[in-house]
Amino acid sequence: MDDRNGIFAGDDPIALVRAWLAEAERTEPADANAISLATVDADGMPNVRVVLLKEIEADVFVFYTNYEGAKGRELTAQPKAAFLLYWKSLGRQIRVRGPVERIEAAQSDAYYATRDLASRHGAWASRQSQPLESRAALEAEVARVAAEKGPDPERPPHWGGFRIRPVEIEFWANGAARLHDRFLWSRNPEAGWDIRRLNP
Repeated sequence: MDDRNGIFAGDDPIALVRAWLAEAERTEPADANAISLATVDADGMPNVRVVLLKEIEADVFVFYTNYEGAKGRELTAQPKAAFLLYWKSLGRQIRVRGPVERIEAAQSDAYYATRDLASRHGAWASRQSQPLESRAALEAEVARVAAEKGPDPERPPHWGGFRIRPVEIEFWANGAARLHDRFLWSRNPEAGWDIRRLNP
């Protein structure tokens, strides 16, 4: 029996993610698009960190990072990931799992050009996840890059976007007495999405 209604209603999980995110942008104090992104290293040990979800396309989610940092290396070696959107103000969360691939260079170029200049210089200066001598050393490298690259730096070749193509999306809402509402959408290659209500 499909008893989805209210905030769970609809037949497109990507549209539902968009709707929940739009509502969260009105209630969360900062970064409603912050996702906790999970990857695994070469030994299968998990890693998780917060990044910003920057684009929602027709059936994929896009975020940007340094390809040579820990997450970039892990996603290249093991191109699967999961992420969590959690909004305390709404008492809701969304979990997503799926394969990952790099986006096209032109798309990364376009997004990079929208970032503030300091962030663009920082993408060149930071050797993400590598040991750092001191904060002063990082600031000196940013200043060097700024002098070298100027006011319109091109995108570093080691920086760009990934897209995750969901095979599962779970919508969760807080319930009284911890009787939460959970609906799991699983991609069915032949028939779109299968939807199941889960126990809390």
